[in-house]
Amino acid sequence: MRNVILTIEYDGTDYAGWQIQPNGKSIQETVQKAIAEITGEPDIGLIGSGRTDAGVHAREQVANFKTRSTIPAADLVHAINTKLPEDIAVIDADDAPEDFHARYSAKWKMYRYTILNRPVRSPMRRRDALFIRKPLDVDAMRAAAQRLVGEHDFAAFQSKPNGKPTVRTIRLSGIEQTGPEINVYLAANGFLYNMVRAIVGTLLEVGHGKRTPESITDLIASADRSAAGPTAPPQGLCLMEVKY
Repeated sequence: MRNVILTIEYDGTDYAGWQIQPNGKSIQETVQKAIAEITGEPDIGLIGSGRTDAGVHAREQVANFKTRSTIPAADLVHAINTKLPEDIAVIDADDAPEDFHARYSAKWKMYRYTILNRPVRSPMRRRDALFIRKPLDVDAMRAAAQRLVGEHDFAAFQSKPNGKPTVRTIRLSGIEQTGPEINVYLAANGFLYNMVRAIVGTLLEVGHGKRTPESITDLIASADRSAAGPTAPPQGLCLMEVKY
């Protein structure tokens, strides 16, 4: 039995997220069906590196599955893509060690959240960026983002607490601006439910002068979700990289 690793890119706008859902099509289900058609194995169990929510995108989602198929990994890329819609593509495939697990073997992940900050909305960017009309104080947002780096209890940025540990380590928290486009980058050893979007919603409050960069330290210590900013919309969020 082979263990095949896939790197998948997708526009998540029209999907209920990565994970199979009873109330809408998912990325996982769509790719599983494509693999099943190619391999002739109906019970393919595709394991992703993590969930992405409805409307969230990925440049490099990593997944693996077990198969008896002898199709070379390089040929699987083209074969699976012939069965996928235009908004999903397998961009790489390889044989992995038997014990490789896309989720549990991951060391860290990086997300990017894109904001379009200008007076007029862009019809061309409505699917992959959050439009903000009012000018943002990007320097203040950068200062606030730096206070997230390190090992902390990030309960203040978690939606729907589940009783599981909420301590995570953020190794990169930075903001880049090119013209009206602002990109927030966050890399960590794991993320809580809606954590990135809650962080972005909070950074936007800093950018609008509603809270100071220094307040982030006390916010983290509070572990109080109601004290943080709103959950930012999904379309600006993209899973960029998973490291093993």
